[in-house]
Amino acid sequence: MRTISIADQLFIKAKRIRTLQETKKSRVGEDKAGEFKAMVNYGIIGLIQLSLPAGTPEELSPEEAGRWYDEKMTLTRETMLAKNHDYGEAWRDMSQESFVDLILTKLLRVRQIISNDGKTLISEGIDSNFIDIINYSLFALILIAEGKHTS
Repeated sequence: MRTISIADQLFIKAKRIRTLQETKKSRVGEDKAGEFKAMVNYGIIGLIQLSLPAGTPEELSPEEAGRWYDEKMTLTRETMLAKNHDYGEAWRDMSQESFVDLILTKLLRVRQIISNDGKTLISEGIDSNFIDIINYSLFALILIAEGKHTS
């Protein structure tokens, strides 16, 4: 998948969660937690795609894909721990709606960067936005698991 396709998949998941939050109804039976999990995985896929050298085969072996996944999840976790320290776990007091709004904002930024051929003037790049999306999704999943947010 190209970066824009990954961003679009993330957008679809975030919009679905927003719709579920607003309508309180699901016609396909999948819950918000499943959508947040999907966003974690799409975000990791996006980070992997951004890191693959030119000429990499379209399909990675399961072992190689697993190594890349673990590497990107470790990077995401380290970023989360550093930001968590600086922000004092502010996410624990945030609403699930705010997580989704922030994710959608990050996706709009990713689209702007892509339309600008990947160039940014002063903001973070696509990879940083994917990391933030993954972490917001993980925060929502933690709060769902703790019973503080509905799934």
